[in-house]
Amino acid sequence: MNQSINRLGNQFLIATIVLSAPVLAGPEPYDTSKEAPPPPVSWCETPPPLEIRIGIPGWISKLEGDFGVKGIVAPLDVSFDELLRHMDAIPVVLSAYVRYHRWEFFGDGEYVQFGTSARLPGLLFTNADIGVKYAFVEGFVGYRLIDCEKASLSLYAGARYNYYSGDLQIANNRDPRFPILRRLLGIPNSRQVSGSTDWVDPVVGLGGRVRIWKPISFWANGDVGGFDANSDSAFEVQRQGRTFVKTTVSGSDWSYQVQGGIEIQLTRWMWTQIGWRYLKYDYQVGGFTNKTSLNGPFVQTGINF
Repeated sequence: MNQSINRLGNQFLIATIVLSAPVLAGPEPYDTSKEAPPPPVSWCETPPPLEIRIGIPGWISKLEGDFGVKGIVAPLDVSFDELLRHMDAIPVVLSAYVRYHRWEFFGDGEYVQFGTSARLPGLLFTNADIGVKYAFVEGFVGYRLIDCEKASLSLYAGARYNYYSGDLQIANNRDPRFPILRRLLGIPNSRQVSGSTDWVDPVVGLGGRVRIWKPISFWANGDVGGFDANSDSAFEVQRQGRTFVKTTVSGSDWSYQVQGGIEIQLTRWMWTQIGWRYLKYDYQVGGFTNKTSLNGPFVQTGINF
């Protein structure tokens, strides 16, 4: 009996010791409160340091405005289809772009030669056959104010070289009602004037692009040039009574350009642009007048490295 009581007492004591002993805890949970948070994802990822692009632009433009040689000014209104029909030479076009980090170097050019006809105002029903050659080559240095993979904004400056040549064959339109009146006014039945000029305009501009989807971006550029850098005394030939005289007019030298559209990255190495381009001249120096605008759709395809 005493042995049973002693045995129960020992078991009770062992149970009490076991229950009162500290419970072995498992591994503590990992404390992340002292860990630095992951860096936020930046919207402006820096593009690769070097980019090279070469393109062949196609500018489907019309030519309109006033064009004059040796003081005789003729209005031009040549649509794109007329320009194609009367083009005397294949247009030469090319563009190039190089970027190193934030610095950009780019330019393009175009040469076109065509012939058309016009009626000269103020010379009493006189027609003129006009042969026009024009070319421009522009080059710029830019710096990216915003340099991101998905968006960029650049300020650039450079120069635009311009060349215009005109050949005007002025002839009587052979209207039988006016031969005596023309003779009394001293208007000749035919006259030929020709000449050419070239000049360089300083240019400043702003351009940028925004990627809206991986292969698609919007782009736009705008610039202004000339700043009357080449302006000089100018004149036009006008009729006063029976004679033609030179009338002094104000010289000017300005140019404006805007362009923009959508760009599609067709493959890893090939891209294309579709948009609109407008280039306006206001140039009048000596007896040469070029107040024309080139305006129309713009398409360009090229490769990038």
